[in-house]
Amino acid sequence: MEYENGKKRKVRNRQQQLKPQFLSPRYLTISLCSFFVLLFFLSSNRISVRSDSLRPSLRLPALSVSSSMDRSLHARLFPPLRVEDRVQFPDHLLLILSTKIEKGVKKDLVCVYHGGRKEETLALPSISSDELDEFRSIVRCPNAPLNYSSSVNIQSRGDTRESEKVHDWSKVVYDAVVDADGDGDTVVVFVKGLTRRPHKESDPSNYKCHFETRVEVLLTQALAAAQEVVRCVLPESLKLNPEPFRVSVRGRSTPALPSVARIYGSDSIVKVKKKHELCVCTMLWNQAPFLREWIMYHSWLGVERWFIYDNNSDDGLQEEIKLLNSESYNVSRHVWPWIKTQEAGFSHCAVRAKSECNWVGFFDVDEFYYFPTHRSQGLPSKNALSSLVSNYTSWGLVGEIRTECHSYGPSGLTSVPSQGVTVGYTCRQANPERHKSIIRPELLTSSLLNEVHHFQMREGVGHVSLVESVAVVNHYKYQVWETFKAKFERRVATYVVDWRENQNQGSKDRAPGLGTEAVEPVDWKRRFCEVWDTGLKDLVLSSFADQVTGYLPWQRQLQE
Repeated sequence: MEYENGKKRKVRNRQQQLKPQFLSPRYLTISLCSFFVLLFFLSSNRISVRSDSLRPSLRLPALSVSSSMDRSLHARLFPPLRVEDRVQFPDHLLLILSTKIEKGVKKDLVCVYHGGRKEETLALPSISSDELDEFRSIVRCPNAPLNYSSSVNIQSRGDTRESEKVHDWSKVVYDAVVDADGDGDTVVVFVKGLTRRPHKESDPSNYKCHFETRVEVLLTQALAAAQEVVRCVLPESLKLNPEPFRVSVRGRSTPALPSVARIYGSDSIVKVKKKHELCVCTMLWNQAPFLREWIMYHSWLGVERWFIYDNNSDDGLQEEIKLLNSESYNVSRHVWPWIKTQEAGFSHCAVRAKSECNWVGFFDVDEFYYFPTHRSQGLPSKNALSSLVSNYTSWGLVGEIRTECHSYGPSGLTSVPSQGVTVGYTCRQANPERHKSIIRPELLTSSLLNEVHHFQMREGVGHVSLVESVAVVNHYKYQVWETFKAKFERRVATYVVDWRENQNQGSKDRAPGLGTEAVEPVDWKRRFCEVWDTGLKDLVLSSFADQVTGYLPWQRQLQE
């Protein structure tokens, strides 16, 4: 018993001796100092981290999954997203996904930039997402911040798939399309960094197309080449191949360029029993507010089919096109994320439209055909454009119809005209400049060479230039400053210098008298006004305005 009591007293004494030592001020001071020193080194930039080891990713907020049944449902609703390719543009990073993005997922995508340590991340909202083609999707991310790399993996609801490739936009094969013509199937390939000869054809013997499937790599000789376009024979073994394959181009002494271009076994040109007489193709960026007037007016002139190449719009263009289609306008939207490639996009459209259309017009959303003679002589203008091209359909040696353009100014306005551009802008420059073209796609040269305003025809095929009294294009080029200043953001044409660059300031592609900054001149509303011309305005009001309200059909917002 005495032994037990003695043992307990020793334990209590030891505890009493230890307690003050553990809680002593000296001990606490040392512990706190050690903690702050450790925190300092963890957060300090004295610790060097190599930028190439820092990886941004794309992710969605994780969902809690409580059971195997929930996990199975979650996997079906939100399949894993995998980054197949990346293309580095000057102002953003484009991620190409191997699958479609579910509608409920798009708004949740964020770009996550990973540091050298797994726990070091920076999350930024994605710029936008879209469907690239029938199988793939794209996501645009901000450029990687300083000291972060552009190698991106993607996370979807907690599921991650990773790939490391990043392609430089200045040297990459970015698209391809099969052209089923009478000479046998060929592939038209679109490439950056191979040749930069503007408006000229290149020697096709210098290039070969590189076809890569899961089991083999095939090469075929190029048949034609110009600017960013190379045409090659499609290998026989791939014509009926249901599997997708990658397409690239190689030079005579250079390896195949990196490629994000895919051809799918299901890819085929739409074939119709009877071709549309007249179609129109355009490339645009953020023109949704002006699209309805342009399509409704030109449909009245006889255009039956529309190909819209969307160059990264974020202003509700897709919804506007859906609404137009619900009203029986035949409009298709083709996602074209490749910046400053208007010539290549028009070549791509010419291939797609060839099997559907006898004639294809290439002009912009601010350009409107007008027939002065019809107006002055009291002739009906409805279907005037389709009737015009039909007159040349049987002429085998005419492949292009050119129409001169008149450039209109702000016409004294300071705000966007509520009745549309055709009614609002009525003062123009006296002399026409440049022209727009309507072409027969089957009569183009195999290189598809074009300068936006016109294409090169096959040997022996010519063009017709219309006189102003027959037809003219009203180009509402210099609109109110609120609209016009968007041109300073970027231009879509490949060989046109962006206005923020201090080059070619005297070019017709620029606005006379403007520098490199989007600063409104004091007299902007009065510029470019030499001739008051209300011909098209009068035609539109007499042909489209509601007799009771005076509203025009594209004034949808006012009517609501």
